[in-house]
Amino acid sequence: MPKFAANLSMMFTDAPFLDRFGRAAAAGFRAVEFLFPYDYTPAEVTAAARAAGVSVVLFNTVPGDWAKGERGMAALPGREQEFRDGVAKALDYAAALGCPRVHAMAGLVPEGADRSAMAVTYRENLAAATAMAAKGKVDIVIEPINTRDIPGFYLNRTEEAAAVIADVGVPNLKIQFDIYHRQIMQGDLARAIAEHLPLIGHMQLADNPGRNEPGTGEINWSFLFAEIDRLGFDGWIGCEYKPKGDTEAGLGWYAPFKG
Repeated sequence: MPKFAANLSMMFTDAPFLDRFGRAAAAGFRAVEFLFPYDYTPAEVTAAARAAGVSVVLFNTVPGDWAKGERGMAALPGREQEFRDGVAKALDYAAALGCPRVHAMAGLVPEGADRSAMAVTYRENLAAATAMAAKGKVDIVIEPINTRDIPGFYLNRTEEAAAVIADVGVPNLKIQFDIYHRQIMQGDLARAIAEHLPLIGHMQLADNPGRNEPGTGEINWSFLFAEIDRLGFDGWIGCEYKPKGDTEAGLGWYAPFKG
């Protein structure tokens, strides 16, 4: 049976961040993920997770200036030291939380940028990040993101992520397979999951259109969950969706998976 993690940056957002851990646990989730923990100390976030009895299974490295629209630095020439410092900071939180993976966002393609130079930077930064992460037995994951939600994002397709992983050639670099982004960009969900399963370290979900909870859009979730189960994926699936209304009221889709 698939395992689902509540995304605290999208769900339970009517509560302060540290209170969302308990809300997720009360709703039946055994694990959580979120975008960034950096407004709080590692001790504060760890205490909230432990008090709620949930595991933290994913968060992002430092993305640059998020408020000004930056969406990662991994592929940005000239930002290498800043990126690697952000990875080191993320790994400090991962160690405190016992979190087994962190997501390194690639970043936006600057106007007039040399994509070949970005490709070199991306691979070199990921090689450095995975070497740092391996010391704590942490995986680095990379996520293809659709061009509609984040125009100009460097990494958009599953096959591109697989090629990067092959080039870097280390076992702790994985794909963060977001079902919503894949559906928008390429579709063919079940086949893509089957083909890339050995490289998938984490999944996320939302329905399309709308990026709301399963059952609100076009994706056949009963079939897809059964297929993910049949394939033997044993990782977590993060619920990175925008609830159409109250988070708890929209959890009918999740009821069969509580346990």
